[in-house]
Amino acid sequence: MDRDTRRLTGFSDAVFAISSTLLVLDIRLPAGTEHLGRDLLTLWPSYLAYAITFLLIGQTWVNHHLMFDHIRSIDRTILLLNTLLLLTAAFVPFTAETLARAFSSGQGERAATVFYGATFMVGAIFFNLIWHYARRGHRLLGDTITPEGASVVARRYLPAPFLTALGTGVGFILPELGVTMIALLIPLYWLSIPGEMPKASRNRGNAAKDHGQVEGQ
Repeated sequence: MDRDTRRLTGFSDAVFAISSTLLVLDIRLPAGTEHLGRDLLTLWPSYLAYAITFLLIGQTWVNHHLMFDHIRSIDRTILLLNTLLLLTAAFVPFTAETLARAFSSGQGERAATVFYGATFMVGAIFFNLIWHYARRGHRLLGDTITPEGASVVARRYLPAPFLTALGTGVGFILPELGVTMIALLIPLYWLSIPGEMPKASRNRGNAAKDHGQVEGQ
């Protein structure tokens, strides 16, 4: 039985919000404030892990939101795949803390980078599976996107697991470079995809523009 998407997206929004909020709890000051300035500077790995991870989670949430603008109904398979995606999202704060601690101590950076990257890689796989399943036969998609547009979006999403895997693999040899490669996914997937916005949104924008032109005449 097909279901409405609102409960799924509402629950997903909550998980993404909680996961991103928990990240700041991993930034902890050492006991005492005698050398506060120096102590704050030594926390740079935690700041960096927080910023990169927050933006990666936010990016996933934005694209998840846009994806479900086009998915009009869901079934048990979508529910399962989305649950697995949220499982990885909820796990991310732990991997971010692991990464920050490893770089702070100077020990275990390679293992921490692989652990961090692998988590996002698995999440990217589930994200792609949701869209691949939803657009198959256009059965679960609405009239806000054409089959051709759905294919364009799919081609844009598809490289994410492979690029994350590449960064993870490089991180096993050069941790700093691996983290940098994973972070480069942030600008790549914040960019808009042609046809990703629902037609209704574009129509409303055009109508508002036309209305403004009429009033100005």
